[in-house]
Amino acid sequence: MNRRWFVTAGLAAMATPVLGHAGETSFKFGLTPVFLSNDLELLRHLRSYLESRLGGAVELVSRRTYQEITALLVSGQIHAAWICGYPYVQYKADLDLVATPSWHGKPLYQSYLITTQGRDVGDWTRLHGDIHAFSDPDSNSGFLVTRALLAENRMLPDQFFSRNFFTYGHRNVIRAVASGLAQSGSVDGYVWEVMKEIEPSLVNRTMIVRKSEWLGFPPIASAKSLASDSRIAALRDALVSMSGDREGRKVLEMLRLDGFLVTPPALFDTIAAKVETVRQFG
Repeated sequence: MNRRWFVTAGLAAMATPVLGHAGETSFKFGLTPVFLSNDLELLRHLRSYLESRLGGAVELVSRRTYQEITALLVSGQIHAAWICGYPYVQYKADLDLVATPSWHGKPLYQSYLITTQGRDVGDWTRLHGDIHAFSDPDSNSGFLVTRALLAENRMLPDQFFSRNFFTYGHRNVIRAVASGLAQSGSVDGYVWEVMKEIEPSLVNRTMIVRKSEWLGFPPIASAKSLASDSRIAALRDALVSMSGDREGRKVLEMLRLDGFLVTPPALFDTIAAKVETVRQFG
């Protein structure tokens, strides 16, 4: 939410000590650039809600890349994090699902291939030779889906696009395409749709070329090594019951989400299949 609303320069600069040191009581919740923008009001409401439900201090930890947050999560240096389905699949043996957001009634979203508004593009193959913006190398919607699509057609990104680069934020992908810095981009469909509501002047300078199939929405996960921490169960309860709390509803309203659901790991099997497609192609 740049997955989307949760990233600030101050948070990005925070150092994260190893959990379990004497006297350490705060619950560390990681946030990736999967969100929409650095909205301080949202951060305040989110922290307030989680602290009220977990019964103690909550520290929101953000980094520039998915890889950095995933490393902290897998190693147990943060308790839980809102990550992407791609790193969840990659580190499934080390992670437990806590909850998955529900958007328009389902824990699903799509990846969009976008280009500049008004461009004469019949289908995604017409993007051949473009300068293309990806979000993050560990993003499902912002990289893996397009990478797998090309692999299915026996191509690599460097072969299909004249040049490609990472923006490290879905909003940045939209901005790159809207400004002409990139001719096309791979972006989280949820982010594109929400940004269309809150920043139409930007998003309306782009258009959708292709929508992927429905995929498991970026989940909240925790390290298996912290499964015995009672606050993980409290976090799950807090997320699932968020729509029944005034502060929680404020957070959901700002995120344009219905709520959170407990979902099985199988929800992410389609993403795992894309990982395998890329692996087999090489």
